[in-house]
Amino acid sequence: MLPPAMVPLPVLARASAPTNHAVLTPADYELETAFHSPITINMNPNVDWFFHKESNWQKEYAALRNLVIGCGLTEELKWGVPCYTFQKRNVVLIHGFKEYCALLFHKGALLKDDDHLLIQQTANVQAARQIRFKSLREIAEKEAVLRAYIHEAVEVERAGLKVEMKKTTEYAIPEEFQVALNKNENVKTAFEGLTPGRQRAYLLYFSQPKQAKTRVARVENSLEKILNGKGLDD
Repeated sequence: MLPPAMVPLPVLARASAPTNHAVLTPADYELETAFHSPITINMNPNVDWFFHKESNWQKEYAALRNLVIGCGLTEELKWGVPCYTFQKRNVVLIHGFKEYCALLFHKGALLKDDDHLLIQQTANVQAARQIRFKSLREIAEKEAVLRAYIHEAVEVERAGLKVEMKKTTEYAIPEEFQVALNKNENVKTAFEGLTPGRQRAYLLYFSQPKQAKTRVARVENSLEKILNGKGLDD
């Protein structure tokens, strides 16, 4: 039975935060207490450590886990974070940073985003989009909308839709790397011989730093790998 309207109840705060109290309506109470009952049937024990490790977002992570698993997705561990798949295709993952935790939709660029929740992390991110959270309350308030986004993302995979990626030739070459290409024909030839994916990785890596000296250092430290035909992470 739900408590009477406007009964003070403890806020489900982040693990590291002190317990506060707020006045919740019955609707708020129903949403928040729903996250107390884990949906264990589809939980992958290999992923449990992520949710048990110390974090500012433990309760938020647990709520997101229940929400996503409740949409019928398969839980896996990829890139060190919980990743949820449909027919072995990546749909959404859970990750966190200092200022927020988030759901990351792998093909978020294809979602309609009627509620204007999706965030492009940087200008260079083409397909993925985030929905960010700073409290359990935000997740509870958006539960129905989040389920709709997840189901739409599943339909994107069911339909086999793909994000049209920019070609390597459409990426700007950072000035510091262009200087290196102009100076050394061998570097230019070696870079052109790399796969498009490796070329893009280098161009993004070189262009990320705001300071020119950092960009120069990244270029200089990568030349040997490029000459050896290796990618950034090889």
